[in-house]
Amino acid sequence: MRFPVVNLLSSPGKNRIVPRTTSYEAAAAQSRHFLPERKFMSLYSNFNLQSMRVDLVGSLLRPQSVKDGFVAFGEGKISEAQLKETQNKAIREVVAKQVAHNLPIVVDGEFRRTSFMESFSVVAGVEEWQAGVKSYHEVLKRADRDETVTHKGQDPILLNRKQVTQKLKLMRNSLLDDFRFTQSLTEQPVKVTLIGPDRIQQCYDAEASRAVYSNTAEFLRDVVTVEHEMIEQLSQAGCRYIGIDAPGYTAYVDPNSVAAMRSRGEDPMEVMERSIQADNEIIAGFADAIFGIHICRGNRQSMWHREGHYDAIAEKLFAGLQHQRLLLEYDTERAGSFEPLRFVPKGKIAVLGLITTKVGRVESVDELWRRIDEAARYLSLEQLAISPQCGFASSLRGNLLTEDEQFRKLDVMLEVARRVWDA
Repeated sequence: MRFPVVNLLSSPGKNRIVPRTTSYEAAAAQSRHFLPERKFMSLYSNFNLQSMRVDLVGSLLRPQSVKDGFVAFGEGKISEAQLKETQNKAIREVVAKQVAHNLPIVVDGEFRRTSFMESFSVVAGVEEWQAGVKSYHEVLKRADRDETVTHKGQDPILLNRKQVTQKLKLMRNSLLDDFRFTQSLTEQPVKVTLIGPDRIQQCYDAEASRAVYSNTAEFLRDVVTVEHEMIEQLSQAGCRYIGIDAPGYTAYVDPNSVAAMRSRGEDPMEVMERSIQADNEIIAGFADAIFGIHICRGNRQSMWHREGHYDAIAEKLFAGLQHQRLLLEYDTERAGSFEPLRFVPKGKIAVLGLITTKVGRVESVDELWRRIDEAARYLSLEQLAISPQCGFASSLRGNLLTEDEQFRKLDVMLEVARRVWDA
């Protein structure tokens, strides 16, 4: 079946930026003909961020040089400045690769982080969380997983909740530095991601922190204040696409997670509603920025740790969140059917995470096309997009695939967007 053409990639009222070409290589060459050689823009540099048909969650596989750099720094063999230079070189290279593959947005791959959680680490009061990441060089040496298959595993962050030692205060916005460096390398829009308040509160040991915060709601208010400040600084620096990592929302449909909440005397739906409000508050007031929120079931080292379909929370979650783009994991049967998409409000884009980042098998255009066709039964094609189901390396070690497989998956994503939406 041939989908109807919906061209929403170009800016409203403007023509396509360049004529259609038959390959990404030819398109890139064509762009170089029109633009300065030193820094050419992608075909879609002026497109509508809200309605783009592809996306990146955030992390990419770290090259061995970055892993080795973290180990050497953790063991005291190199300085922080030397580690940063290693990261700078790797980020320059991965940005160039993204541009060469004609991705409409780029990311720094989270090459400066050991985990997607680290965006909240330079905050007074969470010293225990900071100390935890100092063991990353030891983690790289351990064989703590099956290196050949994806499987269910526990998330150590959630098993070992951390106390807060003082009132939260932003000490340094490391994301601001990351954005400025990456944006200096390209004229493509740079996406920056940070951990959402829902996940932060799920890692918080309320009982152990009573001397600082009398209850979780009080703690969450300060989380919102800190993250709103981080986003404000990013927005002022020119960042136009900010992604919120919110894997915690699947806890409200996962039987084991729901049971754990109830054992602590928590009402899962009340906690979710509080988290939705917090997520909305951290992005409030930024008219110039587009916000995406990513919801998944776990991704550390190709493992997953939650089960449950979206059905029970979709109406409240999809309608309640104020983010313009909902990045939803849909690469396995654990996500359930596309039926909950009917609750996505007008004006929002549901980004279907159909491409798995957990294994190296590269999906075919036809199979992804069929799945989009199925999803379009419940939500207009104009409100759909496609992406990987999660990042390729939520933690430093990364998932069970190669860099070549990673970029082949992204090429397939772009080809699907071209065929389905004429993007």
